Amino acid sequence: MIAAETPDAAKLLLVEADGAMRRLPRAALAALFGPADLIVANDAATLPASLHGTHEPSGGEIEIRLAGWIDIGDPTRFIAIAFGAGDHRQRTEDRSPPLPLAAGDRLSLGPLVATIETLLDHPRLVALRFLGEARAVLSGLVHYGRPIQYAHAAAPYALWDVWTKIAADPIAFEPPSAGFALDWRMLVAWRSRGVGFATLTHAAGISSTGDAALDQRLPFDEPYRIPERTAVAIRRAKARGGRVVAVGTSVVRALEAAADGAGGIRAGPGVAYGRIGRGTDIRIADAILSGVHQPGESHYELLRAFADDATLDRINAALVGHGYRGHEHGDSVLVERASRAVDVDDETAWARGVRRSLPLKAKSGTSDVN
Repeated sequence: MIAAETPDAAKLLLVEADGAMRRLPRAALAALFGPADLIVANDAATLPASLHGTHEPSGGEIEIRLAGWIDIGDPTRFIAIAFGAGDHRQRTEDRSPPLPLAAGDRLSLGPLVATIETLLDHPRLVALRFLGEARAVLSGLVHYGRPIQYAHAAAPYALWDVWTKIAADPIAFEPPSAGFALDWRMLVAWRSRGVGFATLTHAAGISSTGDAALDQRLPFDEPYRIPERTAVAIRRAKARGGRVVAVGTSVVRALEAAADGAGGIRAGPGVAYGRIGRGTDIRIADAILSGVHQPGESHYELLRAFADDATLDRINAALVGHGYRGHEHGDSVLVERASRAVDVDDETAWARGVRRSLPLKAKSGTSDVN
């Protein structure tokens, strides 16, 4: 059973704006926010983006991992990462490279045939086009593709293992995994407390290419769509002095790409470019709910925009020392942006929100982190 199926066992590390930390059960998220606050989550569903097959010119084995959209309106053309023989049970960084590739090479991928349009200045990185109509390509992906997966989970994932409870349009290449923290009980609890909840759709990309130099280019450009109702909800939360809490790095990227410079965001489609990290001035998100990530990963680097290095070092020590689980079905970290002054209003202060709902006793499962 994957961790996402056992939410009651999941843990949360709460990191306040002043650097104070508290260990909680993840279910405590249901009571941490007040009526002025807004939670924003990514509702993208995950494509079965891993395809095994044959490199026709050489007859060699190949795995293609779809990693980015060339045109989100055209489901036949993608940016992709290529691997040689092997599968997810090997560490990505230990996977063999593909046999030499060239523009025009045909790939036989189960019921699908693709051609390499161009090499993108790295032996693993290509632009490819699937032959056939869009409907047939999507059907082939659904029936033959597998979710992208890494060696930390040996048993093959089914597609529903990488869909969050709020999954809608299938445009992500890996799951927007911070959203695994959400379930319907939590959404009902937020509604009962008057906490706002809104969604956007962001094409979350891959987390690892198997090559250190190529990993430095992550995340690739990622398209998103922000509904007008979400833009309105953000403007309303900001006007009321509430916090905008981004569920995952993909939400932060979309919100920052769409920020209008006046405290709100532009509704509609767009593309998130480049990395967010140390020195980035976060304009929209006041806090981020994230998974447990490792230093050097693009997801971790984004946290540098919310907390300084000393705080991140303390967070890492707490996560390791208290056995927090990493990867897409692991535990969660909630980090309030350090540049925001701590709000002492009873409805919105983090610590008072915890104390109102979960008295700080050992039996509650809560404790301060030293």
